Amino acid sequence: MSSLNLDDFSDLIERPDSGTRRDAEERRQRLSVPPGALGRLDELGEWFSAAQASVPVKAVQQPRVVLFAGDHGVASLQVSGRPAGTAYELVRAVLEGASPVAVLARQSGVPVRIVDAGLDCDPGLLPEEVVRHRVRRGSGRIDIEDALTAEEAELAVRLGMAIADEEADSGTDLVVLGDLSVGGTTPASTLIAALCGTDASVVTGRGGAGIDDLAWMRKCAAVRDSLRRARPVLGDQLELLAAVGGADLAAMTGFLLQSAVRRMPVILDGVVSAACALVGQRAAFRAPDWWLAGHASGEPAQAKALDRMALEPLLDQGVTVGEGAGAMLALPLVRAAAALAAELPERPKEQTDTEQTDTEGGTD
Repeated sequence: MSSLNLDDFSDLIERPDSGTRRDAEERRQRLSVPPGALGRLDELGEWFSAAQASVPVKAVQQPRVVLFAGDHGVASLQVSGRPAGTAYELVRAVLEGASPVAVLARQSGVPVRIVDAGLDCDPGLLPEEVVRHRVRRGSGRIDIEDALTAEEAELAVRLGMAIADEEADSGTDLVVLGDLSVGGTTPASTLIAALCGTDASVVTGRGGAGIDDLAWMRKCAAVRDSLRRARPVLGDQLELLAAVGGADLAAMTGFLLQSAVRRMPVILDGVVSAACALVGQRAAFRAPDWWLAGHASGEPAQAKALDRMALEPLLDQGVTVGEGAGAMLALPLVRAAAALAAELPERPKEQTDTEQTDTEGGTD
């Protein structure tokens, strides 16, 4: 019997401070730029004020990219555009600065942290700081077997929680969350279909690497078979992650929940982080208030999960590469919103009082 109950997070997670948000909205009315002129940036700035419990909001000073890595046994069914067991190549590309998220992070001066939760490779192929947290070597083929044992699922969730605590303790004030996986969109789609009560064909997309029609049919069948294994354990999020998730997905779920406990905002990337967020919402309904949807990836399962959590993507640029790149593209927008809310001056008090009188008394 596991000593970890994800439902306990419901009592630990509070919403961003609503009183602070009202104060931020009132302050926004007094700024030199007219209300509404900055569009959604106003909403983002007010959200940050509530998350920080600070008016005016503080600019984002220490953002961090956190990527959880893992291989999935279901990739052996040729449901991915990449060969099974090659997620370590994605990790190496990031470490070498040769992937989109690495380029974007370098351009923005944001550090990248990679956590190997379940890569299927010799640990010697990667640096010790990447592989030292590995829960297991690869995750099980979820259409016919559990992704993880119960003990491994708990270990993976606790790993994510520990990484969130480390980031919060080091002063990270905003996380860009992504995954480096091969086969990861199949368990992600399965989790979303199970939690939303939909069929495999509704959620099955073509993944970050892209697949042809035959591979899509194989993927759809894999999601369908995995769904049969997921439905009996829907009442327990930890069992669900063990049955049809994976070490990286379980770790990301723990990371998201503990980030909300620690009041550390997170930008979600694609369908994998959306699936983990949906599992997190099932455990703690207030948790999504701490997350932003970075972009629309084009994956139908992601759209379904974000709709269920009432999260609207910040960007829609047709980016399908995954690996945190879409969320990283949203980071400058989020930082801009915080900076504008923090630094724009208020109008002179006399002008504000005159406008308030005109509004209350009319201008006959």
